[in-house]
Amino acid sequence: MKTIFISDAHLKRSTEERYVQLMNFLNDIKDGNARFMVNSDELGKDAVSIDHLYIVGDLFDFWFCEKDKIYPEFKLIINKLIELHKSGINVHLCEGNHDFFMKEYFSDVLGIEVFEEQADIKLDNLKALIAHGDMADQTNIKYILFRKFLRSRIFYSFQRFIPSSIRWALASLSSRASKEMTIEDGGVLVEKMISFARERFKEDYDAVILGHCHEPVLRHYVAEGKSKTFAALGDWIRHYSFLYYENSKFFLGYYRPH
Repeated sequence: MKTIFISDAHLKRSTEERYVQLMNFLNDIKDGNARFMVNSDELGKDAVSIDHLYIVGDLFDFWFCEKDKIYPEFKLIINKLIELHKSGINVHLCEGNHDFFMKEYFSDVLGIEVFEEQADIKLDNLKALIAHGDMADQTNIKYILFRKFLRSRIFYSFQRFIPSSIRWALASLSSRASKEMTIEDGGVLVEKMISFARERFKEDYDAVILGHCHEPVLRHYVAEGKSKTFAALGDWIRHYSFLYYENSKFFLGYYRPH
């Protein structure tokens, strides 16, 4: 199995560098160039087909779109995901702290799998937990309550009655509020995520893969005689980072246009 994980692109406008480079990256994936983008002697340099692409939250800086009223700037990347999906790459989305209520469009209309909280997946013989990571720190009560309100059915029903243009403006404001509530030194947040991962390792997970902290990290541990992996995916704002999986091994890569 060959799988790629990315997170935290926070897309807003198609003219942004991050948007352009992510489109290029997805084209490279479709063309079988995944191995070329990983700097590792362990991998061959032959073109390979990717089996799965996991986007682990905050692909968009906000969502709040209806299935027949998509924010115009998002259509380009959505069409690319549809193209990948039709080409045989299984695309999966995890909701983040900026993009949620996504099932109505991506699952119901496009047939793309959406995980609202977390996903338990199998990577060959490995059991992995995939989540955005914003709930790894349970001490941020203010954010947890704010998150619960934004994801409530009451708020979901309320926002449906607001005209799209106003809703997108409000979504941008809620995105800013979410950022302010989760601002924390990246290293501190990584350590909290590692503590979260260690607890999951006790539950027999072989790997824990998170986004949210915007810091790319790949660490290996041994717990109860078994190899364990923790990965934080970084972002597509500063790092252009991704995680590549093949044959029970994980590789952290950084996209450089070629």
